[in-house]
Amino acid sequence: MHWIDWTVVLLYAFGTLALGWYFGRGQRRTRDYFGGVMPSSLIGVSLFATLLSTISYLSIPGEVLGKGPVYLVHYLAYPLVFVLLGFVILPVYLRTPVTSAYELLEVRLGLSLRLLGAVMFLALRVVWMSLLVFLTAQGIAAVTGLGPAWVPTIVVVTGSFAVVYTTLGGLRAVVVTDVLQTILLFAGALLVIATISWELGGVQWFPTQWHGEIWDSQPLYSLDPSTRVTVLGTMLSMFFWMVCTSMGDQVSVQRFMATGSAVAARRALAIQLCVGTVIGATLGLVGLALLGYLQMNPSALPPEIALKADADLLFPWFIGSHLPIVVTGLVVAGLFAAAMSSIDSGVNSITAVVLTDFFERLSAGTRNDATQFRSARLLALVIGVMVILLATSIGQIPGNFMAVTNKTVNLLTAPIAVLFFFALFVPFANSAGVWVGTLASVAVAVAIAFSRQLFGATDTGLDPVSFQWITPAAMLTGVCVGSLACWAVRFFSYDMRQRQLDHEDEGNPPDLYGPPD
Repeated sequence: MHWIDWTVVLLYAFGTLALGWYFGRGQRRTRDYFGGVMPSSLIGVSLFATLLSTISYLSIPGEVLGKGPVYLVHYLAYPLVFVLLGFVILPVYLRTPVTSAYELLEVRLGLSLRLLGAVMFLALRVVWMSLLVFLTAQGIAAVTGLGPAWVPTIVVVTGSFAVVYTTLGGLRAVVVTDVLQTILLFAGALLVIATISWELGGVQWFPTQWHGEIWDSQPLYSLDPSTRVTVLGTMLSMFFWMVCTSMGDQVSVQRFMATGSAVAARRALAIQLCVGTVIGATLGLVGLALLGYLQMNPSALPPEIALKADADLLFPWFIGSHLPIVVTGLVVAGLFAAAMSSIDSGVNSITAVVLTDFFERLSAGTRNDATQFRSARLLALVIGVMVILLATSIGQIPGNFMAVTNKTVNLLTAPIAVLFFFALFVPFANSAGVWVGTLASVAVAVAIAFSRQLFGATDTGLDPVSFQWITPAAMLTGVCVGSLACWAVRFFSYDMRQRQLDHEDEGNPPDLYGPPD
């Protein structure tokens, strides 16, 4: 990278610090730090940047280039996601504004399940942040030519900037920087497509046939669960993931609460889905453009990178070796932004959960708001440092970026959503039955995510059960098993009460004649 490119990246990084300081100047209350009412347009873009930025930017081009474009059909599930979330689920949530989503669980299911939901969220998001920051650092190392040895250093640098501006500015700083990060991500993808089109003299890179020598078989559906990606499986996976994340993940719920009303939350959701579709489709085109470029210029591919096996590395490689000065800096700033958006949103949401679900209960409400505000900032700093340390040492799970992120990010997404499903929509739910359903959901998610390690690979080298079934199977299992368990607990509790009443009646027969005069 040229020194001008590094200057662009540094300007962006220090600009985020300035934003954090600016938004944190007038904050004195935890309510302001964790949200307040913000425009739905900003919230919608922030939702996209928070949940999909790193995955989208690094995994979609590699998935489309090396495996095939069928993954992109999951956007067809978005209209159903909007209807279910916007008109059924979000209105229920907005009736009771909360700082932590898991406060809703205690009201209906008791303290134990509130703490279970909070603990699962903390585990999910800490691993999520650490892994995605690690994967993004790998991409930055490839772009800049620094190599794998610099990945821990990149993690520390990007994490430090994100933690500082998040600690200073709270959710408002996070949301505004998420919008800037989304702009950089989108601009970077467009610049890559434009550069390839310019070099090839047009959009000659767009495929006119299925590249069977590179792409996997991706049928409409398959009865074989080991089939890596199918059209139906992809749509179901995205539908369940979006619904489960919006139902039970503090990262999403906190932002929807910040809109102030169900109508504004629905508007934010629509913006999130539209932005996700546009940028996701653009990143898919990046993968197709890279494939077309390398097929027309096979000598341009470095000998150490294989077209199919190393598809995830081709996007960063092209950025670092083919984009002009300044453009490279802007795209690297986008990668840098993707790493920071993974940290900032997670740190702020985790801080809200720890402070609300644990610290406030232990202090029995004796801490004043000023003390809580200082505690929130200190917690954000400590949690950010923990994530950075974990990201520098986290191991890799077999698979490309898409498979790895699904096997980790989706591991507890459905079980958390199971808790909220029973708390808000099942009138006969009880604590014991929901515990059983949640544990069953976790077991199924783990069994599918690590089916290769548990049962061995198939004859074709695939996982026995594809990662695309993690969330649908875990959610349906949790709902079905939990419903049966709740019904059984209710039935046996009723039966035991009835037996006790019958026993009491037998020992003390009723006085048919009433009390004596």
